[in-house]
Amino acid sequence: MANHFDAPLAQMPGELARALTPHLSAPFHGHLSAQAVAELEQASGLQGHDLLLALLPLAASFAQAPVSHFEVGAIARGRSGDLYFGANLELAGEALFHSVHAEQSAISHAWLAGETGLTEIVVNASPCGHCRQFMNELQSADDLVIVLPGQDNGALHHYLPYAFGPKDLGVEVGLMAASGQDLQLDSADPLVLAALEQARQSYAPYSHSPSAVALACRDGQVFVGRYAENAAFNPSLPPMQMALAAMSRHGVGFDQISRAVLVQSSQAQISQASAAQAALAAISTTALEVVSAA
Repeated sequence: MANHFDAPLAQMPGELARALTPHLSAPFHGHLSAQAVAELEQASGLQGHDLLLALLPLAASFAQAPVSHFEVGAIARGRSGDLYFGANLELAGEALFHSVHAEQSAISHAWLAGETGLTEIVVNASPCGHCRQFMNELQSADDLVIVLPGQDNGALHHYLPYAFGPKDLGVEVGLMAASGQDLQLDSADPLVLAALEQARQSYAPYSHSPSAVALACRDGQVFVGRYAENAAFNPSLPPMQMALAAMSRHGVGFDQISRAVLVQSSQAQISQASAAQAALAAISTTALEVVSAA
């Protein structure tokens, strides 16, 4: 087990820490299956939200917060019952809008894993307005429960009354619902094709500008991110940030990036190229390759 997890384990009840330790002996990237959750409940005596709240220090341990020094952890429960951890990510020296909030990290984690909806999100600090708006984009937003330490559980719409969302702009299918973009390009490059596949699954109902990023590392690992648009525009999560958040959860240093590819539609109203390059330049000397798909 990596020393990285010693501090969060020390903050948990002993029974839970002992039951959780075997899950951390293999590479742990912030995902617990529904079966593993049931086993932890039985071993620790903690049920439901009590277990998730006790696991929050583990989620927060993935944070990279060189600007705020405020580590936020979030855990999203998918409709499958699996748990997906997320944490805030800040890029040192770069504008704050390049940051990834913990809730965004957990949601994108679940989305990349194939979940089509969430039932609850547990956070160690009250979600900011940015995150409340981002969560409101979810297809499952009407049924989403927010769980916070020391507070009564409440529906998302309790925290975001009179919300502005997808339906106000005529969009009926929200974030994480099954969707597909018809994008094509002629390439045999595996990294380009990985980005293309993610771009096809991206969510861009307002700008109609699907895009995705694929990052290759020196050890052969590939991390991807899809564009996740928002009805309020600014809370949209760019694909580069989603890919970097995935790297962060896997404990892979950004200095390990050897190639970076952005695939976006040639018919896009907006381009992710400058934003993706700025974020990449903050943490790597690797040049961004931009590929257009028809």
